[in-house]
Amino acid sequence: MAQDLTKISKFLALVLRHEPSAAGITLDPHGWADVDALIRGTNAHTKHRLDRDLLAQIVREDNKQRYQFSEDGTKIRAVQGHSVPVEVEMETLPPPPVLWHGTATRFLDSILAEGLKPMSRLYVHLSKDVPTAVKVGQRHGRPAVLRVDSERMAQDGFVFHRAANGVWLTETVPPQYLTVWQDET
Repeated sequence: MAQDLTKISKFLALVLRHEPSAAGITLDPHGWADVDALIRGTNAHTKHRLDRDLLAQIVREDNKQRYQFSEDGTKIRAVQGHSVPVEVEMETLPPPPVLWHGTATRFLDSILAEGLKPMSRLYVHLSKDVPTAVKVGQRHGRPAVLRVDSERMAQDGFVFHRAANGVWLTETVPPQYLTVWQDET
């Protein structure tokens, strides 16, 4: 059952972040999908059976808190990570003095020359701590962690948002705000 939940959750991430048409649905301008349409679409386009209880379990148990329901429970969306153009209402806040970005070592030269770019997503994703950044970097190969001088960026006029799941987002991070973190333990 856990493996099925993971597969359904990955399909939901695809649909709610990148490709709503994979479930035959559309997202509204703020990234919300109708829950009933999502359930019908998931059941029609995958071999997995999704119902409201299972969807609620996935949202509740997702370790990255990727999804949220509307207050009335009729809509669902991904809280960040979109590549489709949506305007998810996020808090615009002054960031902590330092944020972190996990990547693979093979990307370091390019990042240090050009900075962090959103690539296929709408924003650059930043972590509040090193362990989270390491986990993110491990998904892409041998991990490297970049220290982001977010305090200086904010002083220089860059805007930061915090998603509902605690991920920090900004449009770009120029190279002068980056240093490679070295584990000194």
